[in-house]
Amino acid sequence: MPDRVLSGTRPTGKLHLGNLLGALENYKKLQGAESFFMIADWHALTTEYESHTSIADNVREVVLDYLAAGLDPAQCTIFVQSEVSEHASLALLLSMITPLGWLERNPTYKDQLAELKGKDLNTHGFLGYPVLQAADILLYKATKVPVGEDQLPHLELTREILRRFHHLYGKEIFPEPQPILTRAPRVPGLDGRKMSKSYNNCIYLDEKPEDVTKKMKTMVTDPARKRREDKGHPEVCPVFAIHQQINQSNVETVAVECRGALRGCVDCKLEAAAKLNEFLDPIRRRRVEWEKKKNQVRDILDQGRERAQSVASATLDEALCAAGVRKHD
Repeated sequence: MPDRVLSGTRPTGKLHLGNLLGALENYKKLQGAESFFMIADWHALTTEYESHTSIADNVREVVLDYLAAGLDPAQCTIFVQSEVSEHASLALLLSMITPLGWLERNPTYKDQLAELKGKDLNTHGFLGYPVLQAADILLYKATKVPVGEDQLPHLELTREILRRFHHLYGKEIFPEPQPILTRAPRVPGLDGRKMSKSYNNCIYLDEKPEDVTKKMKTMVTDPARKRREDKGHPEVCPVFAIHQQINQSNVETVAVECRGALRGCVDCKLEAAAKLNEFLDPIRRRRVEWEKKKNQVRDILDQGRERAQSVASATLDEALCAAGVRKHD
């Protein structure tokens, strides 16, 4: 069987530059008949269950961003997680065999508890997030999973869960998924931390050009460079990290001029903003066009659900039979 790809995005709002460079650019390269890209609305509830936002509205925003960024529904399967009920069913089955200690030692769980202090995340759903993620991957027997570095522990836990499943039930149902690391595993936000809606430090894909420039002017730079005549250290500058992603043709000049104090930080930010707007222009144009095609977008999701469900239902049946919950016909 050829490699099968599965990945997804939590619909907690519109997608930003970090999502584009850290995930969607990779998705485009991986498009093919065996590629599944979901909008992970169940996962959104793990941290947003009390935010009173409309996850359904956010699902639509993510679909528009997927399409605007260049995902082609003729080349891949785009679907909404909760519309394929097998995700919840397999997650429940896997939760029965997953030791509590495996979840509690997950470093991502500990990091997010520390970072998102304003939210009550002491819930079964948040602790069990990796089990649901394992179900997402295993339902499609995915062999390749595009992830950022921060998701590697989750993927390893998926492999541990499937090994335990195979050991308990004596049947090899699932292949072991392998990570495909993104080209830009960490895109800095305006404050220098990882770009994230939780930190309110994002540049969104549909941001107006003037707003992109305005935001870029506020971006932090090399903290050691207090005056224009101070020599810079581009390797620690978040603005330079943006240049590396969207201004490759001039990135060496940017680095040399920064180290030699031949350009100021304001000039550097303005050049980055101009290049970023040039980079985002076609995405913004495509998004406007897709916004006019509400029925066509719904059709894409319906077709994606049918394709995903045909694969997922067969896998779930295998898993339930292996566990003794269901008998083979």
